[in-house]
Amino acid sequence: MLFKGSHILSIDQFSLRDLQTLFTVSQRMEPYAARQRMTRVLEGAILGNLFFEPSTRSRISFGAAFNRLGGSVRDTTGFQFSSMAKGESLYDTSRVVSGYVDVIVMRHPTIGSVREFAAATRIPVINGGDGAGEHPTQALLDLYTIRKELKRDLNGLRELKIALVGDLKFGRTVHSLIKLLSLLDTVHFTLVAPLELQLPADLVEAAEERGHTVRVTTDLREGISDVEVIYTTRLQQERFTSETEAEKFRGSYSITSAVYNDFCKTGTVLMHPWPRDSRAGAMELHDDLNSNPQLAIFRQADNGIPVRMALFALVLGVEDKVEATARDVSWYVPDSIGVS
Repeated sequence: MLFKGSHILSIDQFSLRDLQTLFTVSQRMEPYAARQRMTRVLEGAILGNLFFEPSTRSRISFGAAFNRLGGSVRDTTGFQFSSMAKGESLYDTSRVVSGYVDVIVMRHPTIGSVREFAAATRIPVINGGDGAGEHPTQALLDLYTIRKELKRDLNGLRELKIALVGDLKFGRTVHSLIKLLSLLDTVHFTLVAPLELQLPADLVEAAEERGHTVRVTTDLREGISDVEVIYTTRLQQERFTSETEAEKFRGSYSITSAVYNDFCKTGTVLMHPWPRDSRAGAMELHDDLNSNPQLAIFRQADNGIPVRMALFALVLGVEDKVEATARDVSWYVPDSIGVS
């Protein structure tokens, strides 16, 4: 893929070589993401952060990544605060906003909406999530995290064993991740979900056609017992037709400290794309796991910054100019972010 000037809409755009390019640049961005260094390489550039669906981490992460490169951010959150509430089309919104900014990140509740939006402009558009479709940058930071947690390069992830747990039908992060992992060599997937919430058949078939193994089970303890990574997702309640329909699945695949200790192999990495549902009866990853060193979810969220910085640098063609304006930061930065 030629990154410069490209839209980032789907994992289908990426090859293994593209991932190696992206992750090489992401590694170079880590000192800036960690607030050890600063750069003004995108000074004067503006990001349009258009989120028409609720978000905390993704929206702030995209904005912070752009700011860390020296750029400015303009946010829109929710339909009620946009002209779409007045009936404006995706095409018109895209064409108009493109006249104001240099790159756009968009999240929308309808599958295919971001692609439609991108078709109206030549400035780069990045998919921040389109309904139950895809969330490509989440999958990219997830793979970056797996690579770091297991201390292997992409070629070293051959024969990876990963369990995908929870709402696999509506979880767009899982849809993008299984596509991305399918670029690797011989991955062993275990899909752990109620039959009603299993991964769409076309994604299973695509993985199998590439030579990967896919095992389907409704039994949580069986599914997580012999894997290196557990990737669990919350129940996507907003995709159900009623709260009652969703409620029957809530909390059925909760992993607690006791479950982890009794059924997981030593060193099994725990991941989650956020938000983690902390309400009673839910808790896909229970908060009694917070002190477990294999709980990677906070490091995973942190990894969104260097990966998204790398994407911005690549699509705007400045990946080789970052150091030209770099210097050490002058403000206080703690040794670690968390208190534990």
